[in-house]
Amino acid sequence: MLIAGDGIGPEVAEAARLVLDSVGADIKWVEREAGSTALERHGSLLPDSTLEAIRECRTAIKGPITTPVGTGFRSINVALRQDLDLFAAVRPARALPGVPIRHPFVDLVLIRENTEDLYQGIEFERDSREAAALRDELEALGGFHLAEDAGVTLKPISVAGTRRIVRFAFEYARANRRRKVTIGHKANVMRYSDGLFLRTAQQSAMEFTDIACEDVAIDHLTARLAVRPGDFDILLLPNLYGDILSDLCAGLVGGLGLIPGANIGWEYAVFEPVHGSAPDIAGRGLANPIAMILSGAMMLRHLGRGDAASRVEAAVDGVLRGGDVRTRDLGGSSTTMQVAEAIAGRAAA
Repeated sequence: MLIAGDGIGPEVAEAARLVLDSVGADIKWVEREAGSTALERHGSLLPDSTLEAIRECRTAIKGPITTPVGTGFRSINVALRQDLDLFAAVRPARALPGVPIRHPFVDLVLIRENTEDLYQGIEFERDSREAAALRDELEALGGFHLAEDAGVTLKPISVAGTRRIVRFAFEYARANRRRKVTIGHKANVMRYSDGLFLRTAQQSAMEFTDIACEDVAIDHLTARLAVRPGDFDILLLPNLYGDILSDLCAGLVGGLGLIPGANIGWEYAVFEPVHGSAPDIAGRGLANPIAMILSGAMMLRHLGRGDAASRVEAAVDGVLRGGDVRTRDLGGSSTTMQVAEAIAGRAAA
C-alpha cells in the first residue's frame, strides 16, 4: 500500500515506486491519502478508510506528512503508531559511498519504542480546568507543587511495553547478525520511568546470551555517538530519545535525505523516510528521494523479498559512488526523478 503524503511526499513516493517496480517485485499498489490532501477531500488528516486499508494490506509505505504546529491536530505519525500498535521504530544509519562524512565507518541501527513515553499524548494545557485539577491532585498525593501557568506532558513507560521492544531489538539483532545492543536511559533522574525501562530491559536481555548488552546514560551516549559512532551497533531507546538521536545518526551519515525508517508491530508495518515534508521545496524537484527508496528496500525485505531489496540498495550505492547524479543537498544539481531514474536503471540491469 502507498500513502504519498503531502509536501514533498508525492515526489519522493513517485520516485520510490519507480525504483521498486524496476526490480520486478510484483507489488500490487493500493493508494490512499493522509495529510493535507486528505483533510481537503475527506475532512480528516487520517481518514478511517486509510487506516482500514493499512489493516487489510498489513504493510504500507508512506511519504512524509505535515502536522500543523500548535493547532490541536494530532500528529499523523503518532496516530498511525498508536492506532496500529506499531511499537518498534527501526532506523538504520550507514555510511554510503561517495557521501563525505566525518566518520566513514558508521553502520548502526536505532530501535525506538514507539507508543509510550512523552509521545503517548497525555497532555494538559496551561490554564485549563484539567491542569488545575492535576495540580491539586499532585499537591495532595505527594506535596508536588506545579506552577499555575505550567503546561504538562506525562511520561508513561510500562513493563509490558518495554519487554516487547527489548524482545524485538534482540530478535532483530539475531536476524541481522548484529553483535551488541546499547540501552539508552536517564534512570538516575527519572527513576520510575527511565528506571523502569532500564531495569526491565536488563532483565529481558538476560534471555539473549548470544548478544552483548550495555546500558549508557543518554547524555553520555549522545557524546560518544557524536565522537565515536563505531562504538555502537544497535541503539535501543525510549520514544523521545530515539526520535532525537535518530536525527543525530542522520547527521553522521550525510543528512535526513539518506535515512530510511520502519514502524513495525506484531500485526502491521508502515515504512517511511525519517525526514519531514519540507513544504518550502515541494513541487520543485529538489527533494532527495533516497531515504524513501531505501525505506522501500526495507519494506521489500520485510515482505521476504531480500534479493530485490539488495538490488535496490546496491543501485543506490552505485549511483552515489558514481557522483554524477545527486540532489542539491548532496552537492549536486539533479532532480528528484533524475536520481530515481538513475537508481531504477541500475536496479533493473
